[in-house]
This record gives sequence, structure tokens and C-alpha cells, in this order.
Amino acid sequence: MRTTKDRIRQALSFEIIGLVIVTPLFAWLFSRPMDQTGILALMGATAATAWNYLFNWGFDTLLDRFRGDVNKTFALRIVHAIAFELTLLVILLPLFAWWLGITLLEAFYIDIAFAAFYMAYAFVFTWGYDAVFPPDSTSDASTQATR
Repeated sequence: MRTTKDRIRQALSFEIIGLVIVTPLFAWLFSRPMDQTGILALMGATAATAWNYLFNWGFDTLLDRFRGDVNKTFALRIVHAIAFELTLLVILLPLFAWWLGITLLEAFYIDIAFAAFYMAYAFVFTWGYDAVFPPDSTSDASTQATR
């Protein structure tokens, strides 16, 4: 399992890199001003950072409980990315509609575009992060309690 410090590093680096990519992309694709998209992206990133931490902790906890380790297979990485993005879509949909002054259906289409981007990005990012910072695969309860 990952330490709290490592989970914070993972969540923050994921969101910072994502913001750098998605803010100008969102502005360009949806013909919105950069300040409007930048603030929306920052609000979304803040919500996503908190959710990223909780989701990854929960996902790893379930992996450890049912498999005895937290290493992800290719298939589990796909499940991880899809599950994270679907749950985040539900969380962010009302925010997108409110901030952009659009209907929930219009926000849904925009949110789907970003979910597709972030799903691929989450898959690549977490694989790369795991390669650079491999998770500790020990599931010793006494080790976990000290983290």
C-alpha cells in the first residue's frame, strides 16, 4: 500500500499535469475564454484531487483485501480508470452546468469529452507513476498501521 505522503504526491502531480494540458485544450475545443476555463478547471481539479485520494485509497484497499497486494494488472488498470472517471463525472456534472450557465445535458456532453481525455490520461499517468514510484506490495497489518 502507498503511504499518505505518496498518495498526496500522486494526486497533486496528476492534477497539476492535467491542468496544464486540459485548460488550453478546453478553451480551444469549446470556444470559451481561458479565464473561464481556467477557473472551472481549477475547481474541477480541486474536487478531483480530493476524490483521487479517496478513490485510490479505496481501490487499493479493496485490491489488498481481495488479492493480497496492490499491483494492478492491465485489466485492473482499465477498470480503475473507467471507475474513477465515471464517479468523477457524476460529481462534476452540476459544477460544469452551473459555472458555464448551460443545461445539465450540455454539461454532460462537455463532461463526457473531459472524462474520455482524463480516462486515457489517468491510465497512462498511473502506469507511469507506478513505474517511477512502485507501490509497496506488503500487506502486513502492522506495517499498514504505521503509515
